[in-house]
Amino acid sequence: MDTPPPPGPGHDPDRPHLPAPPGWENPAMRADRRLVELLQELRVLQTGVQIVFAFLLGVAFTPRFAELSDAQQDIYVATLLLTVIAAAVLATPVALHRGLFHHPGKARIVEVSARVAQWGLLLLATALTGAVLLVLDVVLGAPAALAISTALALIFAALWFVLPWALRRAARDRP
Repeated sequence: MDTPPPPGPGHDPDRPHLPAPPGWENPAMRADRRLVELLQELRVLQTGVQIVFAFLLGVAFTPRFAELSDAQQDIYVATLLLTVIAAAVLATPVALHRGLFHHPGKARIVEVSARVAQWGLLLLATALTGAVLLVLDVVLGAPAALAISTALALIFAALWFVLPWALRRAARDRP
């Protein structure tokens, strides 16, 4: 006769850090775990957003900024705004977690937060591509900048959106 699994994480007083056995996770525990994982991922992304934002803030105060063409300044403004919006969107799951702490619908919070994070990734990819476009336009000229930035946008799309979708679909289609 199989014995039931122990009562969750920390069941062994000598090894409380060990997780529960596979398959022993009720919906509330799963939602908690998924939210913790998502918030940790967002911490990593926020650092990248902050670095891009700091770079962009500094650009406007350099002597060469006045030499940028109108189109380059438009790229700058659009990229700066995309970066700020990406930061706001990527911080939204944290705000949801704080605002709805101890709320009974944690699974829904995780679902909404994951979707919001996807939008944040899209905004971040666009902002990063815009920053590269601006720098390469100044350094290499518009044709090379557009070609390289387009390739970069396709790389972001492939790695951040198409690859996860394909892996999810392949896992779903397995018998």
